[in-house]
Amino acid sequence: MRTREADGLADEDIINLVLNGDTEAFAHLVRRHRNRVFRLGISFFHDEDEAADFTQDVFVKAYTALTTFKGRSKFSTWLLRIGYNAAVNVKLRRKPVILLDPEFELPGEPGTDVAHMREETSRAVRAAMAELPPKQALCIELFFYFDLKYSEIEEITGFPVNTIKSHVFRAKRLLRERLEGEKDANHAP
Repeated sequence: MRTREADGLADEDIINLVLNGDTEAFAHLVRRHRNRVFRLGISFFHDEDEAADFTQDVFVKAYTALTTFKGRSKFSTWLLRIGYNAAVNVKLRRKPVILLDPEFELPGEPGTDVAHMREETSRAVRAAMAELPPKQALCIELFFYFDLKYSEIEEITGFPVNTIKSHVFRAKRLLRERLEGEKDANHAP
């Protein structure tokens, strides 16, 4: 399948192509969703090489399980659930789960005031998020950085929606308090 043809297709249409024998069409799903899976890997493993390996493993798992995708949720939600489970399993075999990458950088134009401000803001947010309880950090990360709905976070994590809402609410409050505290400390005479 040519890229232009696949770009206009919904994930479910590409999945049908793959399941009907066009296995090369799966590459379009990989291109479309690899950044989200990679970001999830960075959140868990804090290392680009590990996140890249993780991303490849998640897509291999998704490809082999593609016949189990029923379309009750979006493909991206189903894929992130596979990734979340894989990451948790790896982390449980190693050590306790640490969900956020304190070294993750937001892109910016080097040498500009906007880039400097973005870098400082990013650093402050990363530092504040690193202090959150792990479940709150995971929920707020999936909500804001992955732009997922509560129902999608529920599918990925297995947490009840009300618990997710509570984690997001508490995390936002804690982040606001910590960031305001840092702002006050930076502007003290």
